[in-house]
Amino acid sequence: MRFFTYFYEDELMRYFYKRPEEFNKYSGRELLSYGLGATLYMPADRPDFHQEILSKKLSGLTSVVIDLEDAVGDSRVFGAESLLIDELQKLFRALNEGFISIEDLPLMFVRVRNLKQLQTVKERLEDAVQLLTGVVLPKFSSENGAELLHEVLKIHTNEHPFYAMPILETGRVLHKETRMEELVRIKQIVDRYKEIVLNIRIGATDFCGLYGIRRSPDTTVYDIAILRDCISDIINIFGRIDSPYVVSGPVWEYFSAKNRMLKPQLRQTPFRERFGDEGLHWRRRLIEENLDGLMRETLMDIANGISGKTVIHPSHIKIVQSLNVVPYEEYVDASNIIKAATGEIGVMKSDFANKMNEIKPHLYWAEKIMLKSRLYGVLHEEFTNIDLIKKEVYISHS
Repeated sequence: MRFFTYFYEDELMRYFYKRPEEFNKYSGRELLSYGLGATLYMPADRPDFHQEILSKKLSGLTSVVIDLEDAVGDSRVFGAESLLIDELQKLFRALNEGFISIEDLPLMFVRVRNLKQLQTVKERLEDAVQLLTGVVLPKFSSENGAELLHEVLKIHTNEHPFYAMPILETGRVLHKETRMEELVRIKQIVDRYKEIVLNIRIGATDFCGLYGIRRSPDTTVYDIAILRDCISDIINIFGRIDSPYVVSGPVWEYFSAKNRMLKPQLRQTPFRERFGDEGLHWRRRLIEENLDGLMRETLMDIANGISGKTVIHPSHIKIVQSLNVVPYEEYVDASNIIKAATGEIGVMKSDFANKMNEIKPHLYWAEKIMLKSRLYGVLHEEFTNIDLIKKEVYISHS
């Protein structure tokens, strides 16, 4: 599995200076933590899930969460759980019979409601649990975190790794008077199980629900004051250089067209300057599908050191992944910074003569860029992430 498998060979050569590498659930934890890309959520009561995987119906899919929590009504939990077990066992049989290889499978996770359900799913799946890359743990807190991660550790082996992705979405994390104490306590728990924690996720929808807020397609999480404040503190605690975790971007929940109340979030000028009238035409397509808000929020995620994003519609996948491809200039800067980190020099001019690269302050950034470049690839100098998105918009409408 790799990103951009839907590109033809000549397209890979045209756009990519460095091609995306292949990866799967057995890749190292550090690399894998950056490899989730756009993580698609699916309700666990969705029938024929295994057929969608076998047929590769969802183009570009690299990670998926099968949701037993919020996406399933309380009265349908047992039926959804049984359907999930049945679908995964069918997929496991297809793997054993050679119809698909582990390299072809997306990273698959199950979002469980609680410890008891995690134990039940593990027992009912039996050997088919090997298909899963791990589990998503909602409402993760200092009270339930240790026992949840301990249970994940019992499933994890070197032969078949199994990871946890905690979601921070409780009131004690959001409320200012309890936030820092709770985040520090959660961090202390997570640190004890670091080898099985793939990333830290932000439950923006649940956070908003605590205040009766729902953001519109014209509004990013960074425009909601209480969310922006909380996300900043989460990154502060979990993104530090001395004990870093990958923090994943909150869900983008809009996908259908509707009348806009506010101005679109994509300025006309960059599109017109690069592509002329054609650029304005496909900009309009992005706006019609509410993808301009997704693009803006994803760019804000990246600017704040966040990697990956939860999405709820297949149309989001290629947008998020295109925006995460490393630009040529960033790759060259990062490579030069790492090469120069020998203690001989402290600062040097960028090869592009437009900035100074300080070795020590920029080294952690450079290391993250190099990891991303292995997974998402690096663009040729003459291309931008917008060029990839332009290509995808035309493909989806052809």
